[in-house]
Amino acid sequence: MENRSLGRGRVSVPAVGLGTWRRLEAAAAAGRHRELIDTAIAAGIRLVDTSPMYGAAERLLADALDGKRDQVVVADKVWTASPEEGVVQLARAVNWYGGRVDLMQIHNLVAWPAHLPMLEAARAQGRVGLIGATHYSSAAFPELVDLMATGRIDTVQVPYNPLQREVERTILPLAEELGLGVLLMRPLGEGRLVRRQPSPAELAPLHAFGVTTWVQALIKWGLSDLRVHVSLAATAHPDRLLENAAAGSPPWFGPEERAYVLRLAGAH
Repeated sequence: MENRSLGRGRVSVPAVGLGTWRRLEAAAAAGRHRELIDTAIAAGIRLVDTSPMYGAAERLLADALDGKRDQVVVADKVWTASPEEGVVQLARAVNWYGGRVDLMQIHNLVAWPAHLPMLEAARAQGRVGLIGATHYSSAAFPELVDLMATGRIDTVQVPYNPLQREVERTILPLAEELGLGVLLMRPLGEGRLVRRQPSPAELAPLHAFGVTTWVQALIKWGLSDLRVHVSLAATAHPDRLLENAAAGSPPWFGPEERAYVLRLAGAH
């Protein structure tokens, strides 16, 4: 899997990461959360994204990383309107993940003016590696652009898939200009894009790019925009991780192939 650099080159990570929203708890319910993380590591996936918003996912991830913390880049989040609770969330994450969170993000821009100085202090102390911000809604992108322009964050996490391309207007160009890392959420459109699977014949033109499944085509579509650094593909099934990880290697789609995937997805 190809490695790409986050945060002005300070952290190198493989192009496919693992999201944990709803999925790590589902794996744990089946007694497979440790297997999921072990399989991800074996597949070459090295960045795992979580949040206090994701139920017990932070704690489950910490449990699954016992003895292998140094093999994974942990991307966690602060998610609260309370500055005091933000301090508690950071301290809890730092404790869970061996004294350091590699990437600490402000989830959905909630109370970012209050949390940012706290995270900057933690970064100066070495308790946080990189600082990021996330949002799922294009309505919040003007505010995200304002934060990016301050030069005080290292990464952004935003949705990007054939049905959600709003980031192409402002977020991706500005991230490239500023040298910010971009984490791609919702590469499968929260499942909408995989409800109708193209036929094997329709996927055949993509075989030369190492694509044999529609999921791989969608993940590679996002990563073929080289302004994107990591695609966060969430799954509760260890056997799907190898399929996801395989999409993180070149050759990358060119404009014709990306346009072809858009047509297969029914995007206009």
